[in-house]
Amino acid sequence: MAKKVFERPKSLKDAIYHYCPGCGHSIIHRLIAEVIDELGIRGKTIGVPPAGCAVLAYNYLDVDMAEAPHGRGAAVATGIKRMLPDRVVFTYQGDGDIAAIGTAETIHAANRGENITIFFVNNGVYGMTGGQMAPTTLIGQNSTTTPGGRDFRRDGFPIDLSQMLAITKGSAYIERTAVNSPRNIRKTKKAIKKAFKIQMAEKGFSLIEILSQCPTNWKMAPQDACKYINDIVIKDYPLKVIKDEVGDI
Repeated sequence: MAKKVFERPKSLKDAIYHYCPGCGHSIIHRLIAEVIDELGIRGKTIGVPPAGCAVLAYNYLDVDMAEAPHGRGAAVATGIKRMLPDRVVFTYQGDGDIAAIGTAETIHAANRGENITIFFVNNGVYGMTGGQMAPTTLIGQNSTTTPGGRDFRRDGFPIDLSQMLAITKGSAYIERTAVNSPRNIRKTKKAIKKAFKIQMAEKGFSLIEILSQCPTNWKMAPQDACKYINDIVIKDYPLKVIKDEVGDI
C-alpha cells in the first residue's frame, strides 16, 4: 500500500504562485502554513501583510488577513491583538517596508513588548517596485538606484534591524534564518514555530528575520542567488539566535 508522504497544508490555498522563479516568498508561505496546521491555530490566526511583494501573502495563506498601509504592519497587528487577545496575530513584511517607512512602528511595538509575531523577509532590495536600494542593501551591492554598488559615503550603511530590536527591553525572541538551502529551511520552520508558541504562551514580542533570495532583482540565476546568500549576505547578516528571553517552549 502506498504511503502518503506529502500533501498541501490546509492553511495554504490551492493557488498557483505568481512569484518569480527562485523567490523565497513561496517557501516561507508554505512553512508558515505548515506550522499553523501543526499547532492547530488556523481558526484563530490573523495575518497582517503590508505593501511590497509581501502584500500578496493573502492570496496564498488561508487564514484571516488584514492588509496594513505601507510600514504599518506592527501598528495594525498591535491594534488587532489588543482587541482580540485570544487570536494569534502575525505580520509578514519585507525589508523595504519594515526597515524603512515602518521602522518607528516596529521599534516601539518591540519596546512595548506587544504579544505579536513578525516575519521579516530580507532580500536586500525593494522587490515589487523594481529593485531599488533598501535599508538592508549591502555595501557594494548593485540595485537600480545604486548601479555601481552601494557606497556608504553617499548611501549610508546597511541597517541591522534585528540587532536594533534586540536591545529593546520588550523583545522576547529574535532569530535570523534563511531559506536558501534545505538545512536552513528546516531551521527557519523551527524558528517560526517557536515564535508562534511564544505568542500563544503570552511571552511577548518575537521576530524572525528570514534571508531570502531575489534572483530577478539581483540579476542572478536562482541557484546563484542561493549561493550568494551563503557566500556574501551571511557575512553581514549572520544566521543566529540574536535574543532569547524564553528558552525552550
